[in-house]
Amino acid sequence: MKSSASKIQLTGFDDLFQAGGTSEVSGETVQEVPLSELFPFKNHPFQVRDDEAMQKTVESIARSGVLSPGIVRPRQEGGYEIIAGHRRKRGSELAGKSTMPVLIRTLDDDEATIIMVDSNLQREKILPSEKAFAYKMKLEALKHQGKRWDLTSAPTVQKLTTRDKIAQDAGEKSGMTVARYIALTKLVPPLLVLVDEDKLAVSTAADYISDLTKQEQTDLVSVMDKLNVIPGRGQLTKIKQHSKDGTLTITVIETLLKAEHPAAVQVVLKQARLHQYFPQTYTAQQMEEVIVSLLEAWSVQHL
Repeated sequence: MKSSASKIQLTGFDDLFQAGGTSEVSGETVQEVPLSELFPFKNHPFQVRDDEAMQKTVESIARSGVLSPGIVRPRQEGGYEIIAGHRRKRGSELAGKSTMPVLIRTLDDDEATIIMVDSNLQREKILPSEKAFAYKMKLEALKHQGKRWDLTSAPTVQKLTTRDKIAQDAGEKSGMTVARYIALTKLVPPLLVLVDEDKLAVSTAADYISDLTKQEQTDLVSVMDKLNVIPGRGQLTKIKQHSKDGTLTITVIETLLKAEHPAAVQVVLKQARLHQYFPQTYTAQQMEEVIVSLLEAWSVQHL
């Protein structure tokens, strides 16, 4: 494959870049590759956001260049696929650079996926949806490789599953945590957004919603929007059971969500009655403050 990459030989490269805890890359050749020849990893699960962190990256690159080279592999159709360095490429673009330093490696799909996931998990802020698809990709890659983590010569030692291995590498609590994240990949986009926005817990979405059909999830979102509610675990338990029984409809969902979310109680006081107790010069806000103050005092004595 023809490339316009220029080579730079580095020595003492120990501290420059390590991907996912792999061995040092001392002595590897770093090449300056045109940004136009760098392409994103297929189905890359991590977002590249133009946020405050990116602005800091841009400022650093503008001032000192890319200090840690990315990792790429050659593409059959030309150019290079980025394994690690998507944010650095974006930062280089915004900083007005035309090239980026990279390490070019020959990797198969599974090797590339594992390095891609492990290197990106070093980020400070990672959304649940990013973890979900990243863990799923790594799980499939490890299974393709045929590696086993459940082999041990000590019968008393708990055997590791592939999910346990992923959890261990990522610093997660257990393989069950990884399984829950992977379950999120079955959610329809609006529900996944709620998880990312911390309006719906990962465990709740994974345990109670992920096994619903796409249509059932879509109906759930529709009712949630209509009633402006986030269902609790009690409601979701009933919804999940109806789904298992084959009796879940949008009407059932609405009935369940309404049952535990009664209409708000409204108390209306006529203006004429209020002015029996307040000076004519009092505004609505002033009257409200007095009423709330009196109610607070009453609640202390009676509740």
